[in-house]
Amino acid sequence: MLETLTLPVTLPTLTSPVTLRRAALDDVESVMTLLTDDPISAARGDAADTPDVAIYSDALHRITNNPSNELLVCVDGDGHVVGTMQLTLIPGMARRGSTRLLVEAVRVARQTRSGGIGSALIQWVTATAAPALGSSLVQLTSDVARTDAHRFYTRLGFEDSHVGFKYVV
Repeated sequence: MLETLTLPVTLPTLTSPVTLRRAALDDVESVMTLLTDDPISAARGDAADTPDVAIYSDALHRITNNPSNELLVCVDGDGHVVGTMQLTLIPGMARRGSTRLLVEAVRVARQTRSGGIGSALIQWVTATAAPALGSSLVQLTSDVARTDAHRFYTRLGFEDSHVGFKYVV
């Protein structure tokens, strides 16, 4: 399913173009760093410790072996991973059997924030990935504490439409 997406692709940003591609095992430590360079994720247990490389590598393996999931990375001209996001295609019965594209774990490297990478990622999802996958709805969740992210997604046309709940097992 998600393997039908045409990648890699060059995305324009406010500074210089970046390349969006599928994540590879060599990207695991960079993705770990992006996830942990965030106080909310770090408080939930995300860590960039060497002993955790195996855990994150296994997670990447599970994602890439599921045809409904994809982990993508955004790479700058020097080959550094400066962004990431996970996409999940969800077939459904609601909305007349529509398919949803779920966007999760969007992160942009601290030193490149406000340079248009996040906007380029999300605009690619809504303008290219969703239509190519036959998705009629792009959805995402954002922690209630991420007020800047909420303004960002609203600016890109997303509507604050639901209240989310989580149950930690």
